[in-house]
Amino acid sequence: MSEQPAPSEAIADLAVIGAGPTGMACAIEAQRAGFTVLLIDKGCLCNSLFHYPSNMTFFTTPELLEIGDIPFPSPNQKPGRDEALEYYRKVAEHYELDVRQYETVERVTGSDGDFSIHTVDRFGRPISHRARKLVIATGYYDLPNYLNIPGEELSKVSHYYNDPHPYYGLDVVVIGGKNSAAIAALDLWRHGARVTLVHRGPELHRHVKYWILPDINNRIKNGEIAGYFSSIVIRITEDDVTLATPDGERILPNQFVFALTGYQPDFKFLEALGVRLDEANDRCPACDPDTLESNVPGIYLAGVVIAGERTNEIFIENGRFHGKQIATDLLARNISAAAFD
Repeated sequence: MSEQPAPSEAIADLAVIGAGPTGMACAIEAQRAGFTVLLIDKGCLCNSLFHYPSNMTFFTTPELLEIGDIPFPSPNQKPGRDEALEYYRKVAEHYELDVRQYETVERVTGSDGDFSIHTVDRFGRPISHRARKLVIATGYYDLPNYLNIPGEELSKVSHYYNDPHPYYGLDVVVIGGKNSAAIAALDLWRHGARVTLVHRGPELHRHVKYWILPDINNRIKNGEIAGYFSSIVIRITEDDVTLATPDGERILPNQFVFALTGYQPDFKFLEALGVRLDEANDRCPACDPDTLESNVPGIYLAGVVIAGERTNEIFIENGRFHGKQIATDLLARNISAAAFD
């Protein structure tokens, strides 16, 4: 199969891989600075946000989610998922962002000044794009921290929670001890599921939000949600799960499992680009803190990928400012065709 060229033969000044809020902010700031920008995402616009639970509410206020100086009007102190998706769609429309959705980046060739981004569309057809500079803003929600236990591959196991209704009246195990696990356990219980929460630590994580923690603790204390702490799931079958607990192994009847044990950036992709990872420092990638350029000339990093495995340090609230840092550096370097002649 021959590779198809991009719709335009022109080389973009900047290609941003990842069309979430941070990637959008990077594209907007570069575009406002006068550069031509291409956004590429393997899913839809704000793909990770789209895959959040359908009734999810943010932990922050609307103004802290704003990008491109576009106000985020909301009647709620903390906006929901659907409100945010609508807001980011309107921002993309306002700035007429060139977003290539459902294109998976398979590899990047070339070097600073002329990168080729090789993608495939959702039907497997190859496409290529060219750009002088790259921004990697791929987030981390696509790659779960797998348990690596027997049965994890069963269809009853998911690393993402969406909606409680399909689990009414069923035995559901939720694995994890942070906000996602606590919220899912409470939501499932409130909609009629029989819920067991399993966490390897002696108690829920200290970062669980203050309004969630007493709720989940009281449900466990009252026996409304079964809680197993200092425990791990060691095996999953079609009909049950086996736990290793301080009191020995326990086998629980089970129909569905939500393994909400966190996610990680695509380190393999970063390494394939030549970006160095600091194995002694939570795999943080080499990155200039002022310009956000990586050790690979012409490749910038933005959003949570900068923090390596410390995925609780960068959110939309602070990642949205990375675009200004990058655009400032692009201006200082006078990115243009003439600069690379």
